[in-house]
Amino acid sequence: MNKIIVITGASSGIGLATANLFADNGWTVYAGTRHVERDQELHGSRPNLHFLEMEVTQPASLEKAFAAIANKHDHIDVLFANAGFGYLRTLEQAAFEEIQGVFDTNVYGVMHTIRAGLTLLRNAEAGHLVATTSVGGLVGQPLNEIYCASKFAVEGLLESLATYYKPTFNIDVTLLEPGAIATNFTSTVLSHVEQTGGIREDAYKPVFENYISTFSKRNSVPQTSESVAEVMLELVNMETKPLRIRTSEQAEAFVRYKVQQDPSGLEGMLNTRRLQLNM
Repeated sequence: MNKIIVITGASSGIGLATANLFADNGWTVYAGTRHVERDQELHGSRPNLHFLEMEVTQPASLEKAFAAIANKHDHIDVLFANAGFGYLRTLEQAAFEEIQGVFDTNVYGVMHTIRAGLTLLRNAEAGHLVATTSVGGLVGQPLNEIYCASKFAVEGLLESLATYYKPTFNIDVTLLEPGAIATNFTSTVLSHVEQTGGIREDAYKPVFENYISTFSKRNSVPQTSESVAEVMLELVNMETKPLRIRTSEQAEAFVRYKVQQDPSGLEGMLNTRRLQLNM
C-alpha cells in the first residue's frame, strides 16, 4: 500500500518540491495550498498528487482538509508542517501586526496543523511528524530576531513533543533545518523590506546595509528546494529518525557551535525523556 504524506505550504519552494518528489516515488501526497485550482492545474498532473486548501492560520480550513483526507484514508504516515515565511525587520521597527502575522503562520500555523492532523497520524503503525524550521531556529541572527524567535518556538514545541510522542504513539518527530534556499522565500523577504519603506534612515541603516551585502556574498550559491526534498525523502526512510537534521553542509557549518555535542538532538531529548518520564 502506498504511504501517505500531508504537506502544508506546498504551492512553491520546499513544499512543492517535496510533493513532486514523493509523488514520483509512489507516495500518495496531499499538498496544502491557498490556491487549489491554480496549483492543481500547474502541478497536479501526477495522479497521486492532490492539492487541498489549507490555510494554516485558520484551524477550520485545516480541519476541513483533514476531514476530506479521513474520508479516503484511515491514517497518514507523514505530516510535514512546512508552511512559513521570513521577516527582516528589527524589533523596534516592526509593527505589532506584522510580528503577529509572523507568529500566526510560523508558530500557531504549525500548532494548528499538528492538532488537525494528529488523529490520522496516530492511526499509522509508525507515524512521522516533521516541521521546517531553519538554522535560524538554532542560531539568532541580526535583524532576524522576530523570524528567529518564531523558529526557536517551533524548535521548542517539537523537541517537547518528541519526548513522549515516540514511546506513547510510535510517532517520530524531526525538525528540518535548512540554510539559505534558492526559492522566492529570500526575494519575498527583501521585497517586503522595499514595500515597507526600504532601508530606513535611522540608527539601524548601517546594520541593514552590512547584513544585506554579506548575505548576498555568503549565499551566492544557495541550496535548491529540490535538494532539500531529497533530504526529506532520505529522512523518512531512515531506520532511526533524528530529532534535528540540517539540509546542507553550509547549514551544518553555520550551527556547529550549537550542535557539536549532540548533532542529531537525540541524546539530549532521550535524556530528558529518561529524567522526566522514566522511559
